[in-house]
Amino acid sequence: MAVRIRLARHGKKKAPFYRLVVADSHSPRDGRFIELLGTYNPMTDPAEVKLDAERALHWLEVGATPSDTARALLRRAGVLDQFAAAHPKGGAPVCCEIPELE
Repeated sequence: MAVRIRLARHGKKKAPFYRLVVADSHSPRDGRFIELLGTYNPMTDPAEVKLDAERALHWLEVGATPSDTARALLRRAGVLDQFAAAHPKGGAPVCCEIPELE
């Protein structure tokens, strides 16, 4: 199962409100999700982002792939910097690193 961190759209017409969720890549955009990580409200000035950074970092470590917009939000919250610092070999999850042969 491929797991993605992506946005699910809520709100009304012409007034979007998004939830940052962890979902199976095959489920619909606003459909079933595994966990809610936070919210994003682009209608405020400046745009408001509330995020559970600890859970987002956990999902990145176990191999969840963020969408382009979710990656930008995670970068703005500083989660991707923490992830890159913890995994200096290009950000590969610990479970998927290949041991070097001697």
